[in-house]
Amino acid sequence: MSYALVRPVWLGLETYARATGLHPQAVRRLVALGLLEPVRNARGELCFTPAQVAEAGRIQRLHEGLSINYAAIGVVIDLLDRIGELEAALRDLPRQR
Repeated sequence: MSYALVRPVWLGLETYARATGLHPQAVRRLVALGLLEPVRNARGELCFTPAQVAEAGRIQRLHEGLSINYAAIGVVIDLLDRIGELEAALRDLPRQR
């Protein structure tokens, strides 16, 4: 059996909303659309990791900077992640001369 050495940090909905600059209702909408994947604590409240603050920033940049609607952002993020994986795989391949 293993135990975590450090207790995980979770942000509640209000704290997460303040950290991202989003209204709590906007955060709930992103969760409903599947763009954010929080966990629920024992009381059923939404909990986010600090790393998900960056995810919200990415979503906001795509929405505001490129005028992509929320429904399409999921597809764009999936494609960007896949491109990143392919680029990493290419870097790991031995160079042919």
